[in-house]
Amino acid sequence: MKHLVIAEKPSVARDIARVLGCTKKTNTYIEGKEYIVTWALGHLVTLADPEQYGEQYKTWNMDTLPMLPEHWKLVVIRQTSRQYNAVKEQIFRKDVSDIVIATDAGREGELVARWILEKAGNQKPVKRLWISSVTDRAIRDGFARLRPGKDYENLYHAAVARAESDWVVGINATRALTCKYNAQLSCGRVQTPTLAMIAAREEEIRKFVPKPYYGLKAAAGGITFTWADAKTGSARTFDREKAEGIRKSAGGQLKLTEVKRKTKKTFSPALYDLTSLQREANARYGYSAKMTLNIMQRLYETHKLLTYPRTDSRYLTTDMVGTLKERLKACAAGPYRKTASKLSMQEIHGDKSFVNNAKVSDHHAIIPTEQFVQLEKLTNDERKIYDMVVRRFLAVLSPACEYEEITLSGMIGNETFRAKTQAVINPGWRNVYEDSWQDINEDDYDSDDDFISSAVSSGAISAGNTLTAGTLPDVKEGALLPVHALTLTEGKTKPPAYFTEGTLIAAMENPVKYMEHRDKTLVKTLGETGGLGTVATRADIIEKLFVSFLMEKKGNEIHITSKGRQLLSLVPSDLKSPELTAQWELRLKAISQGKESEKKFMREIEDYTKSLIREIRESDGKFRHDNMTRHKCPQCGKFMLEVNGKHGKMLVCQDRECGYRETISRRTNARCPVCHKKMELVGKGDSQRFVCSCGHKEKLSAFQDRKNREGKGANKRDVANYMKKQAKEAESPINSAFADALKNLKL
Repeated sequence: MKHLVIAEKPSVARDIARVLGCTKKTNTYIEGKEYIVTWALGHLVTLADPEQYGEQYKTWNMDTLPMLPEHWKLVVIRQTSRQYNAVKEQIFRKDVSDIVIATDAGREGELVARWILEKAGNQKPVKRLWISSVTDRAIRDGFARLRPGKDYENLYHAAVARAESDWVVGINATRALTCKYNAQLSCGRVQTPTLAMIAAREEEIRKFVPKPYYGLKAAAGGITFTWADAKTGSARTFDREKAEGIRKSAGGQLKLTEVKRKTKKTFSPALYDLTSLQREANARYGYSAKMTLNIMQRLYETHKLLTYPRTDSRYLTTDMVGTLKERLKACAAGPYRKTASKLSMQEIHGDKSFVNNAKVSDHHAIIPTEQFVQLEKLTNDERKIYDMVVRRFLAVLSPACEYEEITLSGMIGNETFRAKTQAVINPGWRNVYEDSWQDINEDDYDSDDDFISSAVSSGAISAGNTLTAGTLPDVKEGALLPVHALTLTEGKTKPPAYFTEGTLIAAMENPVKYMEHRDKTLVKTLGETGGLGTVATRADIIEKLFVSFLMEKKGNEIHITSKGRQLLSLVPSDLKSPELTAQWELRLKAISQGKESEKKFMREIEDYTKSLIREIRESDGKFRHDNMTRHKCPQCGKFMLEVNGKHGKMLVCQDRECGYRETISRRTNARCPVCHKKMELVGKGDSQRFVCSCGHKEKLSAFQDRKNREGKGANKRDVANYMKKQAKEAESPINSAFADALKNLKL
């Protein structure tokens, strides 16, 4: 008899099959003497749509709400039904004695496999493989200590409760809002608090009043010193008269009171998890969260160069340390050859800064695999993401950056002035970045760090910059330096920056500042569970908010739309707060530990849903389309709405059941020949033309001719391929469990 192993992804299945000695390969499974290894493709089974619970739910009507199924139905996802049928066929093979669940070690991974088994009607014994990495050693050790499937029943119950509660609340609230206000309105436990964070940030920006602040800089002895308040140490004051008074009363000499030289070290930033990678790729290259994830998936599944992308950990497990040299050799190509080869010849210690079993839950950090890289086979986008991951991997394994920090303190009269700079002793890990290293900050808040700077006579030097040795003159305590100039500096405080996709992803991961009540238990729970959504679903949530026209992009900034703002005014208040997620996660955690009943939780969710529907039904709020045009829908004749989609402007029918949409302009990468800004492509067919905000207009045919004359490859084929890609991205489905449950909602 044989054991059937069900993995979550084909790539993981191949790794397991290789370790288990399975060599007979087919399109849907790999077989050996003792094992058959097959796989899911993420979820193959999901909760049924409302229409499958009765004829009355095929039309959207407030009178049929709330929908509360007594017996939940599971359906096979149509797009992956072929793989489901293949897995089911293996389950019922007569020579299969039992099932080994080898999906991801976590709540959702458990759900992927259990729903397949439940839908297929499996009656065979179930065992569980529980590993946090897919190295050969981890797989062998895991199969040597398989645990009974019953040990994970509570985890499965928690996963089912999460899925069913999201279905009940999300679908009922969405239908209620849509029916009540005759508009395409959707809400959910994750997407609505995310939208509320964007609105809160915009309100903060709108109410922000800039305050002027002042400081002083003194040029003395070839060094630029910055004034520091004696009491607070701050380099700024909001009192102009005070700053002017200091300037006027200051003497002509600066007496050095302290010269500090201290050797310091800085260590490499941590390895990437998906959120930090998405955030940095957005800041560096303008990639959306979804685009970064898609590129990572190709590097993981197609090229097999990087490890599993959907991870929330920035650490490795101890069992991986032995594989690091092999990974270094695999990525020793092109610009990484010298550094990777050097590191592979040294002894590697599992330092706690990047190896920590306790900080790895389902998956370890993103690092290169043992697959040798052929850089020429990667696209430009793939090269950029691969480059980020490999350089971070090399940096973490490199020694610390050592530098000497030099701090000078002096007095002009009774006022303190300081200068600080750094002189590099050994660049260490910074050599990996070849002078291109820059910190990516979460928000663009103004801070004292922007103001307090050290300088040499050639110009101001930020205290955070890395300098070569010997930039400050050799001075000693007690020296008197003549003051050549004492100037008043001024600036204004800045408002917080608008969210970008990168900073929004970071805010979703840590939404505590947007909670109304800072309950310590809820704050801790949000921290432990990773905030709003998961690393696997956040990109889809952001895409859904764009596709629903609840938010829009202006350049790289995210702005809430009028529709989004009105939705927040109509949605019940607790659906807008991250606290709801924290409360649910506390309960779900208790279910997974066997401390609470899944049925009790769902009864309370049903009661909560009833109260939501009642609140929406009795609300006296109003919704108004303020983007109505005079263009009539060619299908139903109703006036259409003009919306800013993620990739350009669109006309969308106001009738939810009609669902007609038409693109009227698309943002492109084509540059204006006058001002060099990116242009929009408007019109249809032969009348298509590029339009720039500066007023420049150019027919598509003229643009192509000009590019051909300039020797740049923007021919008809290139433009056609680009437009096809844009259209495909604009219409691509949202691939998440909650979105699948809402797939019949025509947005």
